[in-house]
Amino acid sequence: MITPIVRAEGVVKHFDEVKALDGVDIEFEKGIIYGLLGPNGAGKTTLIRVLTTLLRPDSGTAMVAGIDVLRDPVAARTRLGLAGQFAAVDDYLTGRENVEMVGRLYRLGSTKARDRAAEVLDKIGLSDSADRPVRTYSGGMRRRLDLAASIVGRPDVLFLDEPTTGIDPRSRIDIWDLITDLVAGGTTILLTTQYLDEADQLAARVGVIDQGKVIAEGTPTQLKDQLGGSVVELTVADADRDNTMAALATVNEYEPTFEPSSKKISLTAPNGPTTLTRVVRRLDEVQIAPEDIALRQPTLDDVFLSITGHTAEETVVEPAGATRGRRSRRSR
Repeated sequence: MITPIVRAEGVVKHFDEVKALDGVDIEFEKGIIYGLLGPNGAGKTTLIRVLTTLLRPDSGTAMVAGIDVLRDPVAARTRLGLAGQFAAVDDYLTGRENVEMVGRLYRLGSTKARDRAAEVLDKIGLSDSADRPVRTYSGGMRRRLDLAASIVGRPDVLFLDEPTTGIDPRSRIDIWDLITDLVAGGTTILLTTQYLDEADQLAARVGVIDQGKVIAEGTPTQLKDQLGGSVVELTVADADRDNTMAALATVNEYEPTFEPSSKKISLTAPNGPTTLTRVVRRLDEVQIAPEDIALRQPTLDDVFLSITGHTAEETVVEPAGATRGRRSRRSR
């Protein structure tokens, strides 16, 4: 039996009337990237804060690298690293000074902290700008520097809370490469993200958290397989959208979904081309001509929308306990 390097059991945390965490259970083994997906307000950052000793839960247990983070937070901090949603760096220090300072906080000693800072700055591609004040860094450079500071102490487990939010696409890909290299070097990573393609690219396993609860878990392939096949995706004129949704609801046992940002309607297609043909015929029957239509493989975005009823980019503001339709199949 493989001993998990991170385990949370029954973790509950309330902020007044809000259930930020409502009995969260997760665990994963050493040497992987575990992706925790969810919209803003779902509980991702609260769980990270519990696991990294920054917040005590109301109930439940949490273990990191074999250490109970509630009973021995000091020991746990020597085994973990954290890069939060915003780069925690000092604008008036140089990049090198920032990383060395964190190394000293890990009690590496001045010489070892200096050597280790040079090593990680080279690894993340900031050697050439290491002696510049951080206030001159771009957003992507600041995120990489924050990542360097989080790994200077050689943590067994690294917690990355939405590490690519708000940065340009090129910097995002650079950070993906850095994360992959860290895992290849033996670091275990818990990655929270709203970007489902990020989890699809990086994570060996994925947990979906919504309204303080983990509602699905598995490999990206396992989660996508739950949809039962391909996806028909189409766009229609705004005036035809309601009639299209009603028409597609009669094609098979799956409910169609609509993504407001892209204005695309999707329908799970368990029989692939056969379902696509049925969709085209049904739209023809109700005299709706799609502007665009295609058959594609499912993504984690489809999974998330199917099981939560909303996209990962949305902010959840519903009160705890509010009901939300989460079934992808209609009762028959």
